[in-house]
Amino acid sequence: MSNNNYTQPDHPFDELFVAVQMSDIFPDSKTFNDYIPKYASELILEKYLQEKNNPTFNLKQFIDNNYTANSIPSNDYKSDTSKPIAEHLSALWSILTREPNQQEQEGSLIQLPSRYVVPGGRFQEIYYWDSYFTMLGLQASGQIDLIEGIIDNFAFLIDKFGYIPNGNRTYFLGRSQPPFFSLMVELLRQEKGDEVLLKYLPALEKEYDFWMKGKNQLTKEKENIAINRVVKMPNGGFLNRYWDENNTPRPEAYKEDVELAEQATENTSEIYRHIRAAAESGWDFSSRWFKDGQNMSTIHTTDIIPIDLNCLLLNLEKTLFKAFLLLDDNFSANKLYNASKLREKTIKKYCYSVEAGFYFDYDFVAQKNTEAYTLAATFPLFFEIANKFQATNVSRIIKDRFLKDGGLITTTTNSGQQWDAPNGWAPLQYITYQGLKSYGFDILADKIKTRWIQSNEKVYLKTGKMTEKYNVETPNTEAGGGEYPNQDGFGWTNGVFLKFLNFK
Repeated sequence: MSNNNYTQPDHPFDELFVAVQMSDIFPDSKTFNDYIPKYASELILEKYLQEKNNPTFNLKQFIDNNYTANSIPSNDYKSDTSKPIAEHLSALWSILTREPNQQEQEGSLIQLPSRYVVPGGRFQEIYYWDSYFTMLGLQASGQIDLIEGIIDNFAFLIDKFGYIPNGNRTYFLGRSQPPFFSLMVELLRQEKGDEVLLKYLPALEKEYDFWMKGKNQLTKEKENIAINRVVKMPNGGFLNRYWDENNTPRPEAYKEDVELAEQATENTSEIYRHIRAAAESGWDFSSRWFKDGQNMSTIHTTDIIPIDLNCLLLNLEKTLFKAFLLLDDNFSANKLYNASKLREKTIKKYCYSVEAGFYFDYDFVAQKNTEAYTLAATFPLFFEIANKFQATNVSRIIKDRFLKDGGLITTTTNSGQQWDAPNGWAPLQYITYQGLKSYGFDILADKIKTRWIQSNEKVYLKTGKMTEKYNVETPNTEAGGGEYPNQDGFGWTNGVFLKFLNFK
C-alpha cells in the first residue's frame, strides 16, 4: 500500500506546513494541501528555514513563490432559471467531469486512469460515497460509460492501495468512506448484465478484506474485542466500525483538529483518531459521534458500531455471494452466505431497540446503544433486512420526528454540526425513500420525495444553484454548520434529484 509516488504536504507535519495551517493566510485549511509545489518539497522546506526569521519575510508571498495554486476551474456556465432544473443538471455534468489529462502531475492529487465527476465547490477531486449518488443521476442521464469509468477508477484505487480512499488525495490515505462500491457494481450490472459482477469480483474481495482486516486475530485472542475496523461481539458475530490508520490531525483541517484536541479531556492521539474515523463515516460531523450528544470535544467514533456501515458490509457480503455462485465456487459462496446471515442476526440483536422501535448505533465499549436518533436507522429498510414490524416502527418515527417542510432532517439533534438538524442531505433522502418504498410505505416515501424536490427547486430558482445540503426545517434559509461554507455544484444532489424525477 505504498504511496511513495505522491507528495504528502502534511508529512511529517514539517515546520512550513504547520506555520501555514496555523497562520490563517488561507480561509480554508484544505487550500494549502491542494497547492502544487514548484520544486522538491525538501528544497522548499530548506529555503523556508533559511528565510523565515528575516524581518521582511512574508509567509503568503513565500507560498506564492514556491507553489502553484490549485484553483477551482473557472466556470463560465450560467444557469438559466427559466429552464427546467433537469436541463440545467444535464449541462452541469460536463462542468463537473474531470479528464485524466486535466490532473496535475505533482502535489496531492492521485492520478486516475478514467474520467470522473467531482462534487463541486471546494471539492475538486472524486469522493467515494458521493459517487454512488452521483451515478444515480448519470444513469438517469444515460451516461453509462462515465459510470463504468468511475467504477474502473475505484477498482484501480483498490488495486493500488488495498481500499478506496476517502478521495483521490494523498492526505486522505489511511481512511476510506462508507463502502458503496458493491452498489455501484450493481448499478452497472443493471445496465450490462452479470459479467459486471465477475469483472469487479477481485476488487470487491479486496475491499471486503480491507474492512475485515484483523478478524482472524480476534478469533484467537479472546481478551481483544476490536482491531482496526472489526469488532467481535458477545454473541460471536463480527460487526464493523469506522477507523483511520493515523492518529494525527487531518492535514485538510489541521488547525481545527489541533484546537479541538486542546479542549478535549481524552488522550490527544485518540481524539485525532476519533475525528478521522468520523471523517471516514462521511458524517463529518454529527452528534451521533458525541458522548454528550452536543459537543465535538466528546467525540468517540471508534467506540461506535454504526448501523449504516454494517448494512453496507452486509450488502457487500451478499454481492460476493452472488458472484461466487456465478463462478460455481460453492465453498466461497457458502462462506459469504454464512457471514452475511451472522452479520444480519448480530445487527438486529445489538442495533435494534424493541423499546424504542428504532435502529441505533451501538457503543460496544459502554455495551449499549447510543440512543441517537438518526437517518442511519433507515439503512436496514433500504437493504430489506428489517422485518415488517421493525420497518413499521421506523416509518412511524421518521414521519413523526424527522419529516419537515423541506424533507428529512438528518438527526433530531441541533448541535450546530452540518450532519444534524436542521440540515437535510440528498443521499439520506434517497436511502429513506427507497427503504420506505420497499415495505409499502408509499405515501410517506412520496411525501419525502416531493418535499425534497421542492426544496431543491426553491433554492435553484433563488440562486441558480444546486447545493451540498439544505435547511429542511425552513427551506427558504441556507443550510449551515460544519467546517466550511455550503458548497454549490453539487454531484450527489444533482444525482438524487434526477433519479427522483425518474420515479413515477
